[in-house]
Amino acid sequence: MQTKHRYEIILYWSNEDQAYIAEVPELPGCMADGSSYQQAIANAEVIIDEWIETAQELGRTVPEPKGRRLMYA
Repeated sequence: MQTKHRYEIILYWSNEDQAYIAEVPELPGCMADGSSYQQAIANAEVIIDEWIETAQELGRTVPEPKGRRLMYA
């Protein structure tokens, strides 16, 4: 599957929501859900577009994608 954006997406199952959750950490508050991995990613692509569009309308900076985050304990 080819994606439009280059932002990191963290995908996980939520027992509380009974859905897959796709979070986009580089875009605060940007997340989507879906009943499958594929649906959650597809929904995240739509939400990323909407997040960017809203930020631009409000005159806010849209962060450049950084790619994979490195986390060390």
